[in-house]
Amino acid sequence: MKSLSFLSLLLLLFIFTQANTHGWKRKEARGSQHQHIRIKKNQQSSATKFRLYTDTSEEGCLILSDQLETLDKCSFNDSLPLVMIVHGWSVDGMLEGWIWKMVAALKSQHKQTNVIIADWLSLAHQHYPIAAQNTRNIGQEIASFLEWLEESVQFSRSNVHLIGYSLGAHVSGFAGSYISGTNKIGRITGLDPAGPLFEGMSPTDRLSPDDANFVDAIHTFTQQHMGLSVGIKQPVAHFDFYPNGGTFQPGCHIMHVYNHIAQYGITGITQTVKCAHERSVHLFIDSLLHDDKQSMAYWCNDIHTFDRGMCLSCRKNRCNTLGYNIRKERLQKSRRLFLKTRAHMPFKVYHYQFKIHFINEIHEKQVEPTFTVSLTGTKEDAENLPITLVEGITGNKTYTFLITLDIDIGELMMIKFKWEGTAVWANIWDTVQTIIPWTKGNRQPGLIVKTIRVKAGETQEKMTFCSQSVDNVHLHPAQEKTFVRCANSSRRLKRKFR
Repeated sequence: MKSLSFLSLLLLLFIFTQANTHGWKRKEARGSQHQHIRIKKNQQSSATKFRLYTDTSEEGCLILSDQLETLDKCSFNDSLPLVMIVHGWSVDGMLEGWIWKMVAALKSQHKQTNVIIADWLSLAHQHYPIAAQNTRNIGQEIASFLEWLEESVQFSRSNVHLIGYSLGAHVSGFAGSYISGTNKIGRITGLDPAGPLFEGMSPTDRLSPDDANFVDAIHTFTQQHMGLSVGIKQPVAHFDFYPNGGTFQPGCHIMHVYNHIAQYGITGITQTVKCAHERSVHLFIDSLLHDDKQSMAYWCNDIHTFDRGMCLSCRKNRCNTLGYNIRKERLQKSRRLFLKTRAHMPFKVYHYQFKIHFINEIHEKQVEPTFTVSLTGTKEDAENLPITLVEGITGNKTYTFLITLDIDIGELMMIKFKWEGTAVWANIWDTVQTIIPWTKGNRQPGLIVKTIRVKAGETQEKMTFCSQSVDNVHLHPAQEKTFVRCANSSRRLKRKFR
């Protein structure tokens, strides 16, 4: 984590250095941005190239605003919906590889769709603050293009879905706010919307829920320094998704950061942050390619509460599907949703809330054991899953935690719960017994675990498990207990799970 902090700090220092070099301040930017817009209106040429993807052209077929014949030439179908991909800041002036992967995924799963790439490389391939300043210009150009489609071929803006990555997310937001009339663009998806120079700004100066009929955003790199991060941390949509908390992503190792800096200089930092920042893109592509493995996310106040398994409810729009197949519900207030993912595609995991009631028989002694669980399902088994308790076990108390699985085990049928103790642990435990003797017969005190309650996030099923050995519910170091479905009805669980 220290290396990650160093990485984020260097990147932000680089951005602010560039900002100071060009004398760009936030308040000054607003005036200059509107000045640029007025200038752009008087220009016949557009800085944005609208490339319609076709099977016959690797780079897409160029559609020119106000040239109706280019729509026919490129085979634009005004009866089909339009998805427009908007890239972000460009370091090398080239369209990044993820763009073509997303185009291919869209066309493979939704053939009856127009897919256009909004290429604004000429203004994105600048120092970051200048590229950020240009997002308003590009947003207006996209709005003008959509207005032209509407006027020339009666193409409805409600059939438009803008997908913007990083700075492209804010470009999409500006496009939605600049389009004339009362009707809005159908949908905007922000993929890790850029943070620097946008975090903390008013809704009119960044992507916001007001920019389209429906707005969703995926935040994957919000590790903050000096109040800013590579990706914006604040909610900017109707549904804001924070995979793994949104600060960093599994599999995005930072061990080579120093080598990148040595090889590429300060721009080498971008080689390292790309993994977590661009993960938002690949999560979205994953939602297209794996229809049977849609990632579910859940409304929660913060990742710490989510990590305790406290937020797996789907009542009243409290959960939603991440990515292309999201359920489109307009909310009065932005809703923050959390989920865990794998380090690679398909990213989906299965979320389980475990509630275990412990009774610690050694009074006034806190126990900090390590547990593992093995789960037996109707489809698969999952073995030796570690459980980490955020606090020691004292007295008589229920502990709640989250377990995630990479595989679909089907319906959970049996749980094996083990106290991962060693011979040393057992000796310490025996010593405790000697110092504080247990008076009830020869039975040694331990932890009493009578039942385990489980809720499956993806299915919303609630289950309760009882100890298979009714006569012996005590657990000691290095011991394992088996729990099976309780015979009694689970109706009471509905009141206990929230």
